[in-house]
Amino acid sequence: MKTNNTNQTIEISIASRKMQGISSALIALFVALMAISQMINGNLEEQIVITNNKIGEYASWYQSKSIKQILKENQLDYLEAFNTGEKTSKERLNILSSKIEKTKGLILKYEAEKTELLVGSANVPREYWVQDLNGKLGLIVGLKEWQQLSKEHSIASKKFDLALFFYQISIMLGVVCIIIRDNLSLQKIFTFLMITAGLLATLIAIYGYTLVP
Repeated sequence: MKTNNTNQTIEISIASRKMQGISSALIALFVALMAISQMINGNLEEQIVITNNKIGEYASWYQSKSIKQILKENQLDYLEAFNTGEKTSKERLNILSSKIEKTKGLILKYEAEKTELLVGSANVPREYWVQDLNGKLGLIVGLKEWQQLSKEHSIASKKFDLALFFYQISIMLGVVCIIIRDNLSLQKIFTFLMITAGLLATLIAIYGYTLVP
């Protein structure tokens, strides 16, 4: 009887050590996957900072064009008021008409620039590209595009944050499994929970990666 109990104890001990070995291997795997997820999430957070800076930059740029357009519209009203004056000479009328046409052209130019800054060069016909970037046309990424990129990066980053949370839980469960000795049932439970949390984290991380723009 004692021999049977001793043999059973030895078998449980061996099985427990095997379970500890499995847990250790799984911890190493999930730590590696967590490190990869952290690296991707770090890049995403950098992109969020960059896109948010671009949003501020392009919003200011757009606002400056709006102010210039408003000033020219006010100037146009002023010139047109003078142009309708009865005592204005013919020569002066010609000068005013020229200035009015030039001002109207600038107003249209600012409106076109605002449109390109808002939606981006890719969403404007090539013949309507008017806003240059470093001396080249067609390179404008619109304010709305930057806002969409920031939103997409933020959503993907949140998924990776959730994945990292479950990786941490998985690793913690694995450590508990290693600490527990000679209790095979509890080890199996914690190992199962560890694998479940780790797989869930991996699936969330994969889904998050598919959302990266």
